[in-house]
Amino acid sequence: MRDIKSLFETVPLGNTTLDNRIGVAPMTRVSASPEGLATDQMVSYYTSFAQSGFGLIITEGTYIDDKYSQAYFNQPGIAYKEQAQAWKKVVDAVHQAGAKIFMQLQHAGALSQGNRFTQETMAPSAIQPKGEQLRMYGGEGLFPTPREATIEEISEVVTGFVDAAKRAQSAGFDGVEIHGANGYFLDEFLTDYTNQRTDKYGGSTKSRVHLMEEVSKAIREAVGQNFTIGIRISQAKPNDYTHKWAGKERDAEVIFGQLGQTGLDYIHVTEYKAWAPAFDTSETSLAALAKKYGGIPVIVNGHLEDPEKARSMIEKGKGDVITLGKGALANHDWVNKIKNEEPLAAFKAEKVLNPDAKIKEFEA
Repeated sequence: MRDIKSLFETVPLGNTTLDNRIGVAPMTRVSASPEGLATDQMVSYYTSFAQSGFGLIITEGTYIDDKYSQAYFNQPGIAYKEQAQAWKKVVDAVHQAGAKIFMQLQHAGALSQGNRFTQETMAPSAIQPKGEQLRMYGGEGLFPTPREATIEEISEVVTGFVDAAKRAQSAGFDGVEIHGANGYFLDEFLTDYTNQRTDKYGGSTKSRVHLMEEVSKAIREAVGQNFTIGIRISQAKPNDYTHKWAGKERDAEVIFGQLGQTGLDYIHVTEYKAWAPAFDTSETSLAALAKKYGGIPVIVNGHLEDPEKARSMIEKGKGDVITLGKGALANHDWVNKIKNEEPLAAFKAEKVLNPDAKIKEFEA
């Protein structure tokens, strides 16, 4: 029998105690109503993971306001009371099945490719994103050049994150995860080539992480100490898979060190291969650097569907919880399968990304 006992230990994330160390990663879906309301289809989707033993579920990125935050058409929102009420049926079903659930709060920034509120995009600087839009979500061609956000608009974004977190709290979520990864608005501030600002939000790595700090602190102040808050961080982006932080480990020290002082309960690190060296200057993974410099629990994501790799990340102290994306999509019952030593199904994109299917999913 596999020695996987460490994956099934209880673990606290802030005021939330998980029954095990195995979670479902946030994955983009486009199965909400056009108005951004959670649907019965979404209830079934999330509940299936909870029923199959996952201790934690983190939702797809959810837009926070009725301005520039929406990323895709048919993306769920948390901008209105009605949207919070629709999410409540998902939360209640997941809780009834025995799992905890966090909402991921997202502002799309320059990578928005479907926003029912506006056709223009907003980013830290007026720089056209690399790459092309994701066709699986209805996009086509190059991304448009965004408009540079004003200081007043940045303040409005912070308020949007805060209000969204409070709505998620009112809907019964166990916590929220700030989407600071994968090339979206907050990550655009962190990324050197997408942030050419000369004010307090631009320049050095310390200044470029400032907005993430501001959002984290503002949410903590608004929701109190008993509501779990985390942030997701990555180097790679859907439109720039090979991006690395120019300052390498020094950047990691600044980014994770500053975020660890904001009142966050965890940092969620995602890399293509979670165990791989983050930079070419050492053998240390990004998750291990987050543990080293952040000083708070770390969730690890990146091709950890092999239970031996997942166990190793936990037992070597490189993470506290692992999350699965494609591995969970291929095996909604992954937890029970590894308990029973049953073979795992391989991920097959055509089963999930069929252009005629109503559900389309992507591990960003």
